[in-house]
Amino acid sequence: MKIESLLEDLDSDDATRAEAAAAELAVRADTVVPELLRGVAELRGSALQSVVRALRHIGPPAFDAVLDACRRGEVPGWQAGRLLDVFDERSADQYAALAADPDYGRSGHGFSGLIRLRVDTEAGVRALVGTFGRGGVIPYKASDYARLFHDSMRPRLRDLRRDPSASPRTRRGAMAALVAGGGADALDDRDRAVIERLIRVKIPHEIPNLPDSTLSGWWMAVPGASYEGVFEALGLHDRRPVTVSAGVQASEGREITVPGPDGKDRCVGRAFVTPELDGWRLVLGSFEQLVGDFWDGMIETVERVSLHCGQAQFFFLDDAGGSDIWIVAENGRVIRQYVAENDPEWEGDPLPWETLAADDPDFAPEYDEAPANAGTTGARSACAHLSVDPGEVGPQTEASGHGWLAVTAPGIGHGAFPGTLRI
Repeated sequence: MKIESLLEDLDSDDATRAEAAAAELAVRADTVVPELLRGVAELRGSALQSVVRALRHIGPPAFDAVLDACRRGEVPGWQAGRLLDVFDERSADQYAALAADPDYGRSGHGFSGLIRLRVDTEAGVRALVGTFGRGGVIPYKASDYARLFHDSMRPRLRDLRRDPSASPRTRRGAMAALVAGGGADALDDRDRAVIERLIRVKIPHEIPNLPDSTLSGWWMAVPGASYEGVFEALGLHDRRPVTVSAGVQASEGREITVPGPDGKDRCVGRAFVTPELDGWRLVLGSFEQLVGDFWDGMIETVERVSLHCGQAQFFFLDDAGGSDIWIVAENGRVIRQYVAENDPEWEGDPLPWETLAADDPDFAPEYDEAPANAGTTGARSACAHLSVDPGEVGPQTEASGHGWLAVTAPGIGHGAFPGTLRI
């Protein structure tokens, strides 16, 4: 029987015909699969769906054939994931072997399959440990897999971490997998002490480097002398010393959803308070969790923080949307704000460092017309006058103290957040 006929029978509403076609495809896998994959790069729509269904029914032999075709470059990258993501539990060991592949993309496909099938096996644990032990860029699906089975894998990973016969690479990988699955809270007391000691050693020698605000970004600045008030003002909990690189990475990470006191789910994020930089501390983190509403939230937040810290500055940039905002508040009240989306708008008296259009020596009020605040600079320039320009933070910046990583709700800890942190 021709392959075309088998594919038609496979799609038949007649269960007997469909089962017979599936059985015949499996028997003839050695010849059928190469034929199915021939020209698969050009297939779309229903034609591709027919091939996918056939591969799924054939199972493990088709898995190996698809993988070989991917390695030979006969399957486009966008189709590789589609074809490798169709197999069932019969291919669980193949997915685990693929997860251990040193190639970033293929490893990700392997972990994706293990997650989809919800397979926790020793082979999966070995693949996870090997992936983290190699270092470098880790497929994000590996971290997802570590989190999915963290509770069941944690005892085995801790045993590997303490196994004297395991290689240093394996022990290192087990530790990284523990952190990926449950954060630093997943480590035992001994390893937590090691991490904390390493952080303390690295902090004094770190050259701070903050994200550039190109395209978009937001941050707050508070005086270094009174920054402690920011934790109460923003409702931050469980603060821990952290390097700048780890703090920045965490502040850009994903939020998590946890049950709230009322039983309803709530989102929780992380915030990073930098070391003191030229006399100021910057606050980075989730806009939704720390600020909330786009405009009212900004005003309310900066005023609240200034009430606790004496002064607070808020900066928001979105080049794509055309937003350029900076706000200064003192003792609970906004004293100056600049908002540019279409036409710039100002409130409050100009600050001493501002150079307005009317201050230009060539400005003649009897002939020239200009709004009172024309020439007020945007956030990228204002931040340098007001406090610290994040894009200019580097070796020349006078840094003191250390940064803090905190969470936006009590009783959560740091263990549930996805991903690993640079130390």
